[in-house]
Amino acid sequence: MDILDIDLDSNENEKVEEKQEPVKSDTPLLDLSKMDEEKEDRYSRLRLIPWWDQEKLAAAQVMVVGAGALGNEILKNLALLGIGRIYVVDFDNIENSNLSRSVLYRERDEGSSKAEIAARAVEEINPDCRVIWINGNVAWDVGLGLFRRMNVVIGGLDNREARLAINQACWRVGIPWVDGAIEILFGVARVFVPPYSACYECTMTEQDYRLLNMRRSCALLSRDEMLTGKVPTTPTISSIIGGIEVQEAVKLIHDREDLPTLAGKGYFFNGLTHDSYVVEYQRKEYCPSHESFDKIVELDRQVANTTAAEMLAIAREQLGPEAIIDLHRELVVTFKCEKCETEEEVYKLLGQLSEKEARCPGCEEIRIPRMTHIIQGTEDFLQRPLSQLGVPPLDIITARQGMDMVHFEFTGDLHEVIG
Repeated sequence: MDILDIDLDSNENEKVEEKQEPVKSDTPLLDLSKMDEEKEDRYSRLRLIPWWDQEKLAAAQVMVVGAGALGNEILKNLALLGIGRIYVVDFDNIENSNLSRSVLYRERDEGSSKAEIAARAVEEINPDCRVIWINGNVAWDVGLGLFRRMNVVIGGLDNREARLAINQACWRVGIPWVDGAIEILFGVARVFVPPYSACYECTMTEQDYRLLNMRRSCALLSRDEMLTGKVPTTPTISSIIGGIEVQEAVKLIHDREDLPTLAGKGYFFNGLTHDSYVVEYQRKEYCPSHESFDKIVELDRQVANTTAAEMLAIAREQLGPEAIIDLHRELVVTFKCEKCETEEEVYKLLGQLSEKEARCPGCEEIRIPRMTHIIQGTEDFLQRPLSQLGVPPLDIITARQGMDMVHFEFTGDLHEVIG
């Protein structure tokens, strides 16, 4: 987990709150009168909290992105709390070094999918939890329709690119998310609630943008070449920050005015000195991530059996003959080698491609990608299904004509995605 994504010394976007007044509430912290009334069960001690609503937690849907050190603590806490449905997203496999920081993994799990093993462990901790795992990258394997059905999204991530992808997805469909980052004995937990609080991109500095642009400009480099360093972390700081993240998520699920959250704020903890403080981020009115989908039309269609031409026809029936489709992701259509004068069809998202794939098999030169993120009706791939154009199941794509737009969800994928 990479706290270096956050500039601890920057005051550009932050207002430090060194002293905070305690929250005043007429609700008692503990209602001992409930002890005789409540039947003793798994959640009886939780129900002693006056504002606690176990039924809300049992009905909640929470997505956890990242199943490393932070993700393990987040998932363990969600299991103990009895969250009804949990979605785990991670594309990585378990390594031996994970075992010192990840409570859900065992030595026998080395080489297995983090998402799958974590999901199995959560259901062993609490059979009341239904866990769906996705062995994929949140930036291109998770449809916006899944985000749309969450109560909250929680991140246990290690890079800006993934955080920005979650941030944009949550803002588009109006779902709050909780971010966490750790390094050695330092950590931060932050909450972003659309549409009114600051978002993750609002907190980014010029240095963040430089590093993000460098990462994006190297999109055709293999991930192994880009991720050369290992971030030092401990299980103790994972426990602290993961606990804060889940605590904030519980308050968001309850959605009560007397349970204030860190919306638009960050909680910073220094494990060396045990100092902690809260910062408030300034909301940037013209932040590019503040796009919200107002009108979403649910289609009884699947991305695997809907072609680009069919989708364009639906869009033009709704908006007019000049409508176009925005896929919201950059698709590499072909690679062209100028030296060999050859061109190869690709049809993969830019972030999914490695340097090896970009090199010409004949001369080893890096080829030029032809890319697009829109469908206008003149493309040579109109008969391809959207699943071959980088659109994941249950995603939402946008039709535009002038200033008018409609957002279409592939609701026909719902059963496949959520089970």
